[in-house]
Amino acid sequence: MDLTRRHALTAAAALAATPLLRGTPAQAAAPLADKQAPSFYRYKVGDAQVNVISDGANTFPLPDGFVVNAKKDEINAALEQAFMPKDKMTINFAPLAINTGGKLVVVDTGNGAGAFASSKGNVGQFATNLMAAGLDPKAVDIVVISHFHGDHINGLLTADNQPAFPNAEVLVPAAEWKYFMDDGEMSRASGERMQGVFKNARRVFEAGLNKKVTPYEWGKDVAPGLLAVEAVGHTPGHTSFVLSSGADKVFIQSDVTNHPALFVANPGWHLMFDQDPAMAETTRRKVYDMLVADKMRVQGFHYPFPANGYVQKDGNGYRLVPAPWNPVI
Repeated sequence: MDLTRRHALTAAAALAATPLLRGTPAQAAAPLADKQAPSFYRYKVGDAQVNVISDGANTFPLPDGFVVNAKKDEINAALEQAFMPKDKMTINFAPLAINTGGKLVVVDTGNGAGAFASSKGNVGQFATNLMAAGLDPKAVDIVVISHFHGDHINGLLTADNQPAFPNAEVLVPAAEWKYFMDDGEMSRASGERMQGVFKNARRVFEAGLNKKVTPYEWGKDVAPGLLAVEAVGHTPGHTSFVLSSGADKVFIQSDVTNHPALFVANPGWHLMFDQDPAMAETTRRKVYDMLVADKMRVQGFHYPFPANGYVQKDGNGYRLVPAPWNPVI
């Protein structure tokens, strides 16, 4: 009996040490995929349905002065703490399509078809993903713009400079329209980037859109259940929104913060794209204190997809807690 057991154990050990199917080449069951699935995500706010539609993500070397008042090693430390590579920045873009039950409302439009071509498809995905989500651009009733930076307005046009939402009324912040359409303000704008913002806004809105552009005021609904909220600093007319339906709400923050790993965690950091950094910080702290107090869901244009969650106080800053993914609507 002992001899038999010894032989069995020896044989088992030898078998375990011998590679199985020696000489058989490894073969994949299927070829490797070269594309992601279409990127959209839906959730309900009361009776309204929010469709988060990805416009893609842009990755680039971390530029000097990306955070005006922080050193590069501080920024890299924050990136590494969020398990992001240092010396690189990835910015996500997440426009919305909101079905209120009576209206189909788009909030911001992404980087546009031109950027899709120049970025080799990394950004400018909004139109494709919108259709993949079963939403026809021709069925959009209202397009609401938060501010005039290119990643929010360029998707108003197709690749051949035609209106991307031909049947929609385009609503823009009155303060933003007044500022960027003023020739005097344009003449006083300093730096190549700001000159580019002025010129691009005029290019977009003069391409057959003027007759459909309507300025809106803060403190009023721009669509059913969608309240426009002053959130200045990033630009002079920068606007956030509160979508309400029944007792449910979500705060659509637009660009109150850029990537949360940097600017939610460090609300005192000033982004190079903020036109009035001190005012942007004041707005950011006011908004985030409100989100913490009210425990309100927040949708962030530059948050990692699907770009929504809740905010907690965390030391001198805040922490974004992503909302749980729901497999059903």
